[in-house]
Amino acid sequence: MGEKAVRTEDAAAGDKMGAEMRRIDSLNIEAGKVSTYDGFHRAKHSWKTTLSLAIQSVGVVYGDIGTSPLYVYSSTFPNGIKEKDDILGVLSIIIYTIFFVPMLKYVFIVLQANDNGEGGTFAMYSLICRHAKVSLIPNNQPEDTELSNYKLDTPSSELKRSQAIKKKLETSRLAQYVLFVITITGTSMVIGDGVLTPCISAVLSAVSGLQQSGIKSLDQSAIVWISVAILILLFVVQQFGTDKVGFTFAPIILLWFLFLTGIGIYNLIKYDITVLKAFNPWYIVKYFQRNGKAAWISLGGAVLCITGTEAMFADLGHFSVRAIQVSFTFFTFPTILFAYLGQSAYLTKNPGDVATTFYASIPKPLYWPTFVVAVLAAIIASQALITGTFSIIAQSLGMGCFPRVKIVHTSEKNQGQVYIPEINYMLMIACVLITFFFRTTEQIGNAYGIAVVSVMCITTCMITLIMLVIWKTSIFLIAIFFLVFISIEGIYLSSVLFKFVEGGYLPLFFAAVLMVIMATWHYVHKQSYMFEVKNKVSTEYVKQLALNPDVHRIPGMGFLYSDLVQGVPPIFSHFVSNIPSVHSVVVIVTIKPLPVSKVLPEERFVFRQLEPKEYRMFRCVARYGYNDLVEGPGEFEQMLVDNLKEFIRNKHVMSEGNSKNSYEEEIQFIQEAMDKGVVYLMGEAQVVAEEKSSWFKKIVINYFYDFLRKNSRQSGKIMSIPRSKLLMVGMTYDI
Repeated sequence: MGEKAVRTEDAAAGDKMGAEMRRIDSLNIEAGKVSTYDGFHRAKHSWKTTLSLAIQSVGVVYGDIGTSPLYVYSSTFPNGIKEKDDILGVLSIIIYTIFFVPMLKYVFIVLQANDNGEGGTFAMYSLICRHAKVSLIPNNQPEDTELSNYKLDTPSSELKRSQAIKKKLETSRLAQYVLFVITITGTSMVIGDGVLTPCISAVLSAVSGLQQSGIKSLDQSAIVWISVAILILLFVVQQFGTDKVGFTFAPIILLWFLFLTGIGIYNLIKYDITVLKAFNPWYIVKYFQRNGKAAWISLGGAVLCITGTEAMFADLGHFSVRAIQVSFTFFTFPTILFAYLGQSAYLTKNPGDVATTFYASIPKPLYWPTFVVAVLAAIIASQALITGTFSIIAQSLGMGCFPRVKIVHTSEKNQGQVYIPEINYMLMIACVLITFFFRTTEQIGNAYGIAVVSVMCITTCMITLIMLVIWKTSIFLIAIFFLVFISIEGIYLSSVLFKFVEGGYLPLFFAAVLMVIMATWHYVHKQSYMFEVKNKVSTEYVKQLALNPDVHRIPGMGFLYSDLVQGVPPIFSHFVSNIPSVHSVVVIVTIKPLPVSKVLPEERFVFRQLEPKEYRMFRCVARYGYNDLVEGPGEFEQMLVDNLKEFIRNKHVMSEGNSKNSYEEEIQFIQEAMDKGVVYLMGEAQVVAEEKSSWFKKIVINYFYDFLRKNSRQSGKIMSIPRSKLLMVGMTYDI
């Protein structure tokens, strides 16, 4: 805007005409003001910075996979070890599972599918939605695409395969629904993982070490009660945030990994160094030949060696791809290998201790220090998974897929670190009930395995789609990737599903409940949006309103909230008919969540002035990515008004030249209106099914959705708007 200092009148007129032609009732004047953005995670860090991030990631990302040695062997051999070679067979399975899935798949392939540095199922979904019009949420309007985070490279003419698949996705409603269902399924499974992790690693596995210590008075009931006490404490401290809880104790995770390495090397040398033969994959073949179906069933326990793998991708936003690659390859991977090698060596001489492998293999002088560090490390690992659950729900909320909850940002440096009080205490209750009900790690392990492997299978499918549509990878390489990993994960999934009735149903139950909630909320959210689109107020109504002497203009500024990104929402006419007064300046505000991780502050607001201009009524779209911090009322008001002034200034420069007096008066009027007070005008919509709707639709909307809406937070509370500034009017939407 304003690239030339001097313009001829003809050129100015041409610019004005061009601007009008480009408008198409969109808000693209401000949207055109974009800046180049390379992003923190795309920047090339120095090796010093990368190493620093790598060290930090060890304390935050790998707690779950690092505490899996607590329970893998006991879960793999619940009925004891029959032959020594079975130990080598399982060890070989563990070695190659860790190599292929966390190392090869996640560290070197999946991490590349990040959304401007953010990872997770929703990040992959948003990446696909930006490259193909497959989102069920309206996000392909002009005010969405004029973002630097949203810029796309035009596919070349040679990439026919990518274009053909993209076209099929865009024209198939079924494909769009399937993609959305897969996304919320993966999200639900990860949340289920957040429920199960504290139960299996933070408490029952770690605390069970007390029994091994020889304290005879401790039976299983005592272990359960101690576990419950730790769980309650774990969830109570969540309110302090990841940066204070996780980072404070991150050195403990580092110490834990050092214990694992030292004890592993000690056992390897002392008991049986020949277990190194397990690096030969032929031992896997012999294990299956020898045990058949029993070997296949045992995979449900062996797969627990890669629990927490998804955390590498989900927690990517706090670090960088290179940092995760360095920390896992050169530290975490060899450390956990030594842990399993050492345990295997111990079991070759003491097969009867398989139920308590980890604690039984600890040298006596190190027992109590290791026990204390194990409990603390398990708690920290669970804490990180719980925080990850908060982040996922925050993303779901931003995508219109979850009931309104209060989101508290616990870190000024890392905006992705959030705390959700309602979810925190729901998770706590769920964890306590699971611990009481199952009591041992075996059944919880069965449930845990299904959650872990299901998410991995979903990730494989979504990465394959990304390779086809976005990366445009060779079809030969795509086939190898998909066949190798879907085969590995498919075999594991079949094994864990075999134990469905022995606890395996739990994550599927969690996922089903969460999917119903998310799908219902999303469906009604979308239908409500479409109702507003169909019933929006005409521009002629606003013009007539300006001429109506019965409608009074009152001092101050009114922010009218709506989900519409274009046009005047029906709630406005409802306001005027109930309260025949309009503020001297009215801004119709839409908080627009976009399927991107972050929107730059300078690209946050998009404006358009409605006719007649002297009525001083504006449309504003405030655009946020799913990891953006939504400002408080005071800061938001100031930012919006500052950007509104800039819009008025630019608009006058474009249409009338650089005459300063032409816009100073208007800007002064806006400032005076703000000084007299800002009032937030909100409509609380009651959504009901139409009379002609089916009984199923009526039950879903009139009862289930209504229950969710009444038990979720109201819009005013979510935005922390003071009651003295809030004015609400009810309205019924028939959908």
